[in-house]
Amino acid sequence: MEAMILCGGLGTRLREETEFKPKPMVEVGSRPILWHIMMHYRHHGVGRFVLCLGYKGDAIRDYFINYHHRSHDLEIDIRTGGMSARRSPNSDRLDARVVLAETGLESLTGLRILKALPHIEGDTFLATYGDAVADVDIDGLIATHKRMGRLATVTAVHPSSRFGELAIDGGMITSFAEKPQVTQGWINGGYFVFNRRAFDLLDPDLNEPLETGLLERLAGMGELAVHQHSGFWQCMDTYREMQLLNDMWHKGQAPWRVWN
Repeated sequence: MEAMILCGGLGTRLREETEFKPKPMVEVGSRPILWHIMMHYRHHGVGRFVLCLGYKGDAIRDYFINYHHRSHDLEIDIRTGGMSARRSPNSDRLDARVVLAETGLESLTGLRILKALPHIEGDTFLATYGDAVADVDIDGLIATHKRMGRLATVTAVHPSSRFGELAIDGGMITSFAEKPQVTQGWINGGYFVFNRRAFDLLDPDLNEPLETGLLERLAGMGELAVHQHSGFWQCMDTYREMQLLNDMWHKGQAPWRVWN
């Protein structure tokens, strides 16, 4: 299955870093958080990614255009200028295909996915945000989506904070409220599965967010299932959260590192 990653937001709450780069390129353990997200999906067999670019998208383009040479040892023939890559023990193992899809500077999350949808080859695809890591069982998420048979499935997580709260009843989302006071303790953790038909509900002439547009609509129709994840999940909205993830990585205590 393919995965779409939202990479175009401004990341204003992490301005110390995002003034110079898009948030998905902010580093955790010397690699962009986007790399960590992709490695997680790759561990579960996802081999094709569609990245929805916007703010400072050229930084992401440059990273992947030069990825092969950056992640390998190089042999250079000084006489001819020829160059060849040599795999080393330190070579990254992110063997995947990547579509770099320009979705506009001002596009909100719903419109970003709608614009990138022509790049999706199948009827069903995974999607997530480019600023959070987790140890979500992607295979289990897909199994939940198939079992529930709805147009979309969202992963609910227990955070320590303040995001879109989900009302859950019998394996279904009954309401989707963006950033209220948490009462049940489950919030939108991203890590979605979508049937592409869900996006027939979005008007391409409207610039709607995914959260207060499509997801609320699907919940109201009884077409938004839930996969409850009780494991690790952490976003990177602030400088403190960036430091937290880096500390966990450097101490060898990164629960999202499910790959070997």
